[in-house]
Amino acid sequence: MLVAFSLTPMGVEAGVAEYIADAVKIIRESGLPNRSDSMYTMIEGEWEEVMDVIKRAKDAVAAKAPRVQLVIQADFWPGMPNPLDGKIGLLEQRIADATPGSPSPTT
Repeated sequence: MLVAFSLTPMGVEAGVAEYIADAVKIIRESGLPNRSDSMYTMIEGEWEEVMDVIKRAKDAVAAKAPRVQLVIQADFWPGMPNPLDGKIGLLEQRIADATPGSPSPTT
């Protein structure tokens, strides 16, 4: 399972990095494959372990902010190995295959 989620501290000043830093540390130390960007964090694993990490990350933000908004999107793709990188790999391959003049994968 691949989950993309965002935690937004509400009722705080415009800069949120200090509110999110502890949450990102929890995610990174979870041992689950993950990647964060400026809007979302993606984490890969089984339902129980992913939801536990998200809950602990939310709790870390809630410890500093009066309110927390949590948005979760999940992709259940049985048989997809390493969806964090595998889905992007499939996309990149399709782009390469569709690009005129690109070498075919067999050459």
